[in-house]
Amino acid sequence: MKHLSQPLDFPRKHLSTNNAIAIFLVAACALSSSASAQKPVKKSDTAAVWPTKPVRILVGFAGGSTPDMAARTLAEPLSKILGQPVIIENKPGASGNIAADQVAKALDDHTLGVVINGNLTSARLLNPKLAYDPAKDFTPISLLTTAPLVLVAQPNLPSGSGFFDAARNGGDKWNYGSVGNGSVGHLGMELLKSKTGDLRAVHIPYQGNPQVVTALLGGQIQMALMPPGIALPQIRAGKLKAIGLTSGRSLLASDIAPLADSEVRNFNLEVWTALVGPANLSKAAQTRLNAEVSKIIRDADTRQKLFNQGWQAVGTSPEGLTSRIKSETAIMGGIIAMRGIKVE
Repeated sequence: MKHLSQPLDFPRKHLSTNNAIAIFLVAACALSSSASAQKPVKKSDTAAVWPTKPVRILVGFAGGSTPDMAARTLAEPLSKILGQPVIIENKPGASGNIAADQVAKALDDHTLGVVINGNLTSARLLNPKLAYDPAKDFTPISLLTTAPLVLVAQPNLPSGSGFFDAARNGGDKWNYGSVGNGSVGHLGMELLKSKTGDLRAVHIPYQGNPQVVTALLGGQIQMALMPPGIALPQIRAGKLKAIGLTSGRSLLASDIAPLADSEVRNFNLEVWTALVGPANLSKAAQTRLNAEVSKIIRDADTRQKLFNQGWQAVGTSPEGLTSRIKSETAIMGGIIAMRGIKVE
C-alpha cells in the first residue's frame, strides 16, 4: 500500500468501503484544519495575544504628582506581566482633561489613561463644551486608589462643632481656598456648605496646594479641603488644625476623626484615580487589564508603595468603577446646578 499522503491516487477498485470512508474523513479533517488556520482572528478573540506592542498610559498631571506616582507604581509590575513596555506619558493641563481627551480619541488599542474623579464625573457638567463625553468615550477598567480629604483650618480656631459655629458667625467674611474653580476642593466645600445649611464662606482659587497652604498660614483664608499627604505635615507641626475627614475613618490619617463626628451628616467625599481606555478598547484588552491590575493591587508591596504616596489601594471590576462614576456624577451634578458653577 502507498503512503497515506497519496490516498486520492489509489485506484478505486483496490479500495474497500471502509477504507474509502476512512480516507475521506482524513482528507476532510486536513481541509478543515487548513481553513481554520487561515481564518482571521477576531479582535474580541485576542485575549491571549494582547498586547502586541508597548502600552502607553497618559497622565494629565506633572511628574511627581500623586496621580503620576500611582500610575508609575502600576506600570512597572504591569509591564513585567504583559511582556511589553508600559510607558507613562505626562500630558498636564486643564485639570487632567487634556490627557483624558487624548485617551478618549485613541484608536490603537494600546493607549490608556490614569485619570482622577473630576475627569469622569464633573468635567462635562462644569463645561458642556468639553471635547469628550465621560459617559460615552471611555472603557472602564478599574478604580485604582482613593483618599479622603482633610478639612483644615487656622490653628487658633476652635475644634469640632465650635468650628462650625465660628464659621457661621464669620459669614461671607470667611474665605476658603482650593486648587481651582471646579476642583474637588471647591466642589467638596460647596457640598459641605450645603450639608451644614448656613455657611457662607467665599471661595478663593489658587494655582496649587502649596499656595493654599501659604494662604492659610498667612491668614488670607480660614479653611480648605486638602489631601492628607499635604495637610498632615502642617497639622503635626502645629501650623494648621484638622477639623475632620471627608470620609469615614482612614488609615491614611488614623488620628483624625470623620466630620460626621462633629455635626456633618451624610457627607462622604474622596479623591480617586482610575484606569480607563478609549470606548473602542477591545474586550480582550479590558478583560486582561482588569485581571492583571487586580493582582497588582492585591500585592502587599504595591499597596505599601501607594500608601506611602497618600493613597489607599482599591481595585474594582469595570462595573464597580462604572457604578462609582454614576453615583458621584449625580452628587456633583446636584451641587454644580445648585451653585451655578461653570468652568470654560
